[in-house]
Amino acid sequence: MLSFVAESFVFQVAIKNLKIKIYRTIILSVVLYGCETWSLKLREERKPRVFENIVLRIFGPRWDEVTGEWIRLHNEELNGFYSSPNIVRVIKSRRMRWTGHVARIGEERGCIGSCWRNRREGTTGEI
Repeated sequence: MLSFVAESFVFQVAIKNLKIKIYRTIILSVVLYGCETWSLKLREERKPRVFENIVLRIFGPRWDEVTGEWIRLHNEELNGFYSSPNIVRVIKSRRMRWTGHVARIGEERGCIGSCWRNRREGTTGEI
């Protein structure tokens, strides 16, 4: 039988993994819905990062064995717990993926693909 310390550690790891799964599946999917069409300026990129850091505080403080106190996790430590790219990188990669889909739309699908293709080729598409 596992000792109390080992059981406690296993329980903490399970809870941490559960929190990460909830964050990835529920919270991120709701927050990033439609992010492919967002145009984030540099100063607007701060808001999703702040939100992500606030949400990642669900991991709670860590125990400092030297001082015997609970210490609030810094942003770098939070990113270490959650080993995925930050939310701004996710937004930018989804936007690039969506742009590729729009660029590959055929002529039979409507104006969006042809307008995009004309702009990419340097013409305006005007008659």
